[in-house]
Amino acid sequence: MEIHPLSAKGKYYVDVETCTWCGMCEVEAPENFKLSVNYEGAYVFKQPETSQEEEQCMSALDCCPHLAILGDGKIKNIKNFD
Repeated sequence: MEIHPLSAKGKYYVDVETCTWCGMCEVEAPENFKLSVNYEGAYVFKQPETSQEEEQCMSALDCCPHLAILGDGKIKNIKNFD
């Protein structure tokens, strides 16, 4: 698993090895997800702060065609992610 270096630590994160850069997450949760300009996949630039953003992030997770978005908060346990 590889997490984009610009990812905000927290509950939601994207595995860029699985991400196909389709943009669905950015459509579903534009306040929280961005596509990397250098084609390394999507990333969470801001963790949800409101109930609406939380709902949108859950929608992005559910809509991801390659299951690259995770919402289990384990990003805190990835050793090479500082």
